[in-house]
Amino acid sequence: MVKDQRGRKVGGGERNFLIGFSCNYAAAFKLITTALLLLLICTCAVFLQFLPTYFSPFSCSTTTSAETTTASPPPPPPPPKDQILENGAIKRWFNPYGSGAYNFILMSAYRGGPNTFSIIGLSSKPFQVYARPTYTCQYENSNNNNDSSSIVKAYKILPDWGFGRVYTVVVINCTFPNNIANHPSATSRLILHAPSNDGATDSIVALTEPPNSWSPSNFISPPKYDYLYCGSPLYGNLSPQRMREWIAYHVRLFGTKSHFVIFDSGGIHPEVLEVLRPWMELGYVTLEDVREQERFDGYYHNQFLLVNDCLHRYRFDAKWMFFFDVDEYIYLPPKLTLRSVTDSLQEFTQFTIEQVPMSNKLCLNEDAGKTSKKWVIEKLVYRNVKKVARKDRKYAVQPRNVFATGVHLSKNFEGESAHYHTTEKLIKYFHYHGTIATRLDTCQQFLNESSTTIGDETPFVMDTNMRLIAPIVKKFELDTIGTILQSTKQ
Repeated sequence: MVKDQRGRKVGGGERNFLIGFSCNYAAAFKLITTALLLLLICTCAVFLQFLPTYFSPFSCSTTTSAETTTASPPPPPPPPKDQILENGAIKRWFNPYGSGAYNFILMSAYRGGPNTFSIIGLSSKPFQVYARPTYTCQYENSNNNNDSSSIVKAYKILPDWGFGRVYTVVVINCTFPNNIANHPSATSRLILHAPSNDGATDSIVALTEPPNSWSPSNFISPPKYDYLYCGSPLYGNLSPQRMREWIAYHVRLFGTKSHFVIFDSGGIHPEVLEVLRPWMELGYVTLEDVREQERFDGYYHNQFLLVNDCLHRYRFDAKWMFFFDVDEYIYLPPKLTLRSVTDSLQEFTQFTIEQVPMSNKLCLNEDAGKTSKKWVIEKLVYRNVKKVARKDRKYAVQPRNVFATGVHLSKNFEGESAHYHTTEKLIKYFHYHGTIATRLDTCQQFLNESSTTIGDETPFVMDTNMRLIAPIVKKFELDTIGTILQSTKQ
């Protein structure tokens, strides 16, 4: 009996062990299954992130495809238009498209004729150098909305000679067949199709033309100005007095049928604006606020971008267009006028102007104690005559024959360029380097000698050509705008 009971006890222990083992196994299996299911869900979620948006062979969601339709993103707002600020400056805008280093930043677009347009902007320099993107242009109006001939391949120019930094300048020419874009009475749009670095394409409305906003006569009429100045971007703490001297000198030289486009990249502070205001009110100066372009890292405050915008914005408004800086003064020998010089060079699309480098600190001993009231051109009278392989040059063009331009000359034009020896006896420019940003008196050393050697054996000789012109310019300023600027600060 004891044996039977022992046997029964043993048998009962085995059953309890099997039941416990079965329960533990079921719990473990349930836990493993749950973990595997979670792993599968997470793997599915991660995998789907890398699928293109247009490819969805399966979904981890139980929602049907009809329930998962994605709404199209709202269209981007239209780019802001240029506006005139209270100080009289024209506020310009820069409209980026893309991400990271933008694929394209639109500054402006202009008509170049009844069937041709120019688009000016910035683009990622690595993108342009390595991807070498191509562009297409589309012209839409009520006459050709569905006409395939309104889409053409664009011609791209990179005018900054590789000087670009993060961004490089792009000038895009769009030329359409006859009878496509030459309907002034229609509302029309110029659309640039710009490739991006992810393989997609940005369609950018570069220009919108209201009805009758242009006329074919715009491109054949005589220009409004004989001479137009396209300036470099002005930045930093500029001297109001230097700007006063420069603008009075060149308004007198260029004459009544001239105009000056000044780009403010941060240098037109209130004191400089007060110097420009009388000339703005007389219609000689247009001030453009382009400070926003500082967001985009291009060469020298995006100088190539701004001069190309100026070229195309005023292309049909001027007979000759000049490019130089505000510490440089155009000089003509006695008995010559700017009209006689340009008339003699009429057969050329472009001519260059040789530099006359001047010391920015050597003055005459006879002026000691009086230089704070003298203009730069009358107190800095020593010319650098050190021989160099090639002196810097600036230039002028007949803009209707130019497609893109640069800082020291244009390489994209139709026609001929005058060689330097053709112009060296006709026109030069005196360069007072750095004086525009000097708020103190520039004279640091006073001399009696007609020649001297300074520092690193650089020879200088006395040159009073500009000094002799200073009284004439001062009288011109007084006669033209009165005494309003007589108390201008350095």
